[in-house]
Amino acid sequence: MLFMVIEKFRGGSPDAVGERFRARGRLVPASSAIEYVDSWMAADGSRCYQLMRAPAAEALTPWMDAWSDLVEFEVVLVQSSAEFWSGRG
Repeated sequence: MLFMVIEKFRGGSPDAVGERFRARGRLVPASSAIEYVDSWMAADGSRCYQLMRAPAAEALTPWMDAWSDLVEFEVVLVQSSAEFWSGRG
């Protein structure tokens, strides 16, 4: 399953997240089935949009817990446009 994870930085700045990422990496547990696909930053730096692959939304919890002091999360199940439209016809 694909999930768009919308990260809103507490305090409005990505700086603390950037520092932790540079020091410790993405913090995805090695034993998890989570796969980072890609990410995009809002032009003003207030949010990050990460595309993650996981077997279920609950699988993202340990990873989000590692960042929850710095980030508020919204998780949205997504699919490609082609997949969406192929099921509608």
